[in-house]
Amino acid sequence: MQTVKHKILVLSGKGGVGKSTFASQLSFALAGKDKQVGLLDIDICGPSIPKMLGLEGQEIHQSNLGWSPVYVEDNLGVMSIGFMLPDPDEAVIWRGPRKNGLIKQFLKDVYWGDLDYLIVDAPPGTSDEHISIAQYLKATNVDGAIIVTTPQEVSIIDVRKEINFCKKVGIPVIGVVENMSGLLQSFGSLVFKKLNDEGDEEDVTRIVQEDLERCCPSIKSLYAFSEVFHVSGGGAQKMAKDMNVPYLGRVPMDPELSRATEEGRSCFNNVKGSSVPYLNKIIKKVIDTVEANIP
Repeated sequence: MQTVKHKILVLSGKGGVGKSTFASQLSFALAGKDKQVGLLDIDICGPSIPKMLGLEGQEIHQSNLGWSPVYVEDNLGVMSIGFMLPDPDEAVIWRGPRKNGLIKQFLKDVYWGDLDYLIVDAPPGTSDEHISIAQYLKATNVDGAIIVTTPQEVSIIDVRKEINFCKKVGIPVIGVVENMSGLLQSFGSLVFKKLNDEGDEEDVTRIVQEDLERCCPSIKSLYAFSEVFHVSGGGAQKMAKDMNVPYLGRVPMDPELSRATEEGRSCFNNVKGSSVPYLNKIIKKVIDTVEANIP
């Protein structure tokens, strides 16, 4: 870890909020800025990083320096528990001590070489595994944690616990990201359907788009936004303000981002994705915050 300049922990209060998606796209973005980047997946029970970076079926290699990462690009290396499983559908049924032992081994024995950034994708929640991660990373001067959530209060409740955990173990909170913050789609990607009372549907997309373009030609350059989750408690922005931690921004649900994740590639190569400007804004804040602390 002495050869790693910056270490960022990516956390979430619960699973399914897009933590690993954010960690993978953050890594792609940093690598795209000519940084030397490592992505460490220690979400033992749900290692999804190999899929999200197009590395399924890869194996770990060992040298006299330690475990060697698998490389997506020359400047983006990845290490995941998923590389150690003979079957990707196999459940990891381990007790706490064994999981903690593997986490410590991953943190200590992977040889990254010189890195500008190490992104650590941690398990969701606040368990004893997090204590092991926090203790080790704190000793290596971790820059801080990014906490990913969704807007609804059932997720925000768990994020409050995650923030308090970071404060108790002495890990700075770089900021909170509100993921799946509404659905944002370009006009050209919208699908219109007519439904009847029996649940049958008819695709009327072409007819509707032609009518709208005829009445309002400028509509082709617009995006349609809709709220997906009911936000009863003010969402992540209010929660971050109440708990005195930075709010990094929101990322809308974006079909192009989902497609990039499924295909194991960077979403930044597709400028049509509605989430890209939001992600770029958040990532700039992360870089500015982390690199401002350089002695």
